[in-house]
Amino acid sequence: MQPQVDLRSSAMPETWLSVGEVAARSGVAVSTLHYYEKQGLLASRRTSGNQRRYAREVLRRVAFIRASQAVGIGLAEIAQALAGLPEGRTPTKADWSRLSRHWRASLDQRIAELQLLRDKLDGCIGCGCLSLKACRLYNPKDALGASGAGAQRLLPSRG
Repeated sequence: MQPQVDLRSSAMPETWLSVGEVAARSGVAVSTLHYYEKQGLLASRRTSGNQRRYAREVLRRVAFIRASQAVGIGLAEIAQALAGLPEGRTPTKADWSRLSRHWRASLDQRIAELQLLRDKLDGCIGCGCLSLKACRLYNPKDALGASGAGAQRLLPSRG
């Protein structure tokens, strides 16, 4: 007879969380947690009844994923960063600091681009092309800008 491991046993009190508990604690839908797991962002273990159980550290990972997404970092880049974290232990503040330093330059560039867009938005909307790089108001030598306002590559031929 093979012994069954019950992850809810007194040997591991409150160490493992069900997918529902992780969803409730993190504010993330169960389907999203399943998706994160499928993408390799999270790992779970299965009980003898084939139910997912997550280590408590997953709450920090989920928070990190959500915060990273909120500032525009894609899941592929997040997965790459999380792959560098140690397995089997809760990531430390130093781990998170290292990851955030890695993204600082990218975030600073994105912030600068958004500030430029915000500051130039009135003129950009007035032109209609919505491109600060190719707009004939801000880039007068642009070849497509001479064709008129709007998304010239997407508009049907006028004639």
